[in-house]
Amino acid sequence: MRWQGRRRSTNVEDRRGRGPGPKAAGGGLIFLILAAVVYFLGGDPAPLLQQGIQQQQAASAAGGGTRELTPEQQRLGEFATVVLADTEDAWARVFAQGGARYQPPTLVLFNDRVSSACGSQSAAVGPFYCPGDSKLYIDLSFFEVLERRLGAPGDFAQAYVIAHEVGHHVQNLLGIDRAVRELGRGRSKADNNALSVLQELQADCFAGIWGHHAQQQRDFLERGDLREGLNAAAAIGDDAIAAGSGRVARPESFTHGSSDERVEWFRRGLEEGSVAACDTFGDAGIRLR
Repeated sequence: MRWQGRRRSTNVEDRRGRGPGPKAAGGGLIFLILAAVVYFLGGDPAPLLQQGIQQQQAASAAGGGTRELTPEQQRLGEFATVVLADTEDAWARVFAQGGARYQPPTLVLFNDRVSSACGSQSAAVGPFYCPGDSKLYIDLSFFEVLERRLGAPGDFAQAYVIAHEVGHHVQNLLGIDRAVRELGRGRSKADNNALSVLQELQADCFAGIWGHHAQQQRDFLERGDLREGLNAAAAIGDDAIAAGSGRVARPESFTHGSSDERVEWFRRGLEEGSVAACDTFGDAGIRLR
């Protein structure tokens, strides 16, 4: 995708370069990969996270501190700010069509661990959005996991990840996030998992809306980009992650949706470009506005 030389968002907090030094980086990535797989499967990554924290603390004590960003890390940071700017322009356009004003989120770039209004989080949980502070958080080493572990390389695949988290921000602005929490209160774990799937699929569709409008505004897609994005959506399906870990996929435990579902809703957003096309909830009692 063509992104160089374009506007960069100023709604960015770059907290990278802090924390443990290079000795912790390799081991931290191993724990990140393993714990991310456990997390996506609905398991408890806490034991792996604790091991990773202890390793990083030991490395820091042995000579950590701040570290200078590599050229590749700087490039990824620039890329993320351009993608965020694209989401701002796309969603400002969508909201304006409905007579509303879009309030963009803040993107926080970090290494290893980060503090947010949702608590202190490890990079092992993957990119996440916190409705408490309207910020999305990402350790850009996740892109390495996406490519090497999950088999989804490419810059459009990486942009899809950011756009998906922005999709959660849009859900927050529309009151959908709150409605999901209220609807799930007092229900079984299986019911809440099902609601989580619907919410994640809608964020996929919203990511597609970004792609639709960004293409109209920028004509930024190159040959193979759509395949990269759809491949990324498929790679992080609950069934694909289970299969990659040698486990049997159990739909009742899904929290993000199957590969086919994620691809379908991302594609729908790309093709139609409207919030109305992203009603994953149907008769669940949550309405788009």
